[in-house]
Amino acid sequence: MSNATFHDLKGKSVFITGGGSGIGASLTEGFLRQGAKVGFIGKSDATEFCDRMEQETGTRPLFVQGDITDTPVLQQAIRTVSEAHGPVNILVNNAANDQRHQTLDVTEEFWDWSQAVNLRAYFFACQAVIPEMQKAGGGSIVNFSSTSYMMGNGGYPAYTAANGGITAMTRSLARDFGPDRIRVNAIAPGWVLTERQLEKWATKEALEAHLERQCLKDHMKPQDVVEAVQFLSSDTSRMMTGQCIAVDGGVVTVAA
Repeated sequence: MSNATFHDLKGKSVFITGGGSGIGASLTEGFLRQGAKVGFIGKSDATEFCDRMEQETGTRPLFVQGDITDTPVLQQAIRTVSEAHGPVNILVNNAANDQRHQTLDVTEEFWDWSQAVNLRAYFFACQAVIPEMQKAGGGSIVNFSSTSYMMGNGGYPAYTAANGGITAMTRSLARDFGPDRIRVNAIAPGWVLTERQLEKWATKEALEAHLERQCLKDHMKPQDVVEAVQFLSSDTSRMMTGQCIAVDGGVVTVAA
């Protein structure tokens, strides 16, 4: 449950990439509970998740199945949601893939795929919603970056390169479209313990080592990120744009 109510999110049209699993599913639920109309794109079937959200929140999110690396499919999904819910007021670029890889093993195909998932799709989702936001007199875009590149993490250089690019792109778009009252911010989560993280990398030793680096000695949950995204989406943060906010328990502070 949310610790805060953002009254101005009620009735807003929200589009989330990857909104049916992981942090994305928590984002979808969080916005529904704020009274927003939520649409999302996802590669895997999310019908069961939508059924559960309708039962638990009283509102069914609009799911469009598709691959965000297919730009026409992604932009058509945004149009579909806009037709159903009204022009998108809030875009959350959440979908990403942090598959581990070694520099000497990376092929051009893998590099291009990683950038397509983790950076290119963000740009073209922004491109699709900006004209609608301009006509509406404003809007909010929240791009998911990561603290991984800020910390100089190894083991996935294509992913960290994309996340550095997301932060840079966020600042440029904020500058270009600020006169239209379109705010563009980024959020950089720390290690959020989703099912994927717990299954693949969250060993007891890794968790203990990471917690040692955090200022705040609690493991992060998806809800910690959801409320930060809602803050950036709401007019509560109306004079914030071009920012990248780390929500990581203080790891970056320690690493710096």
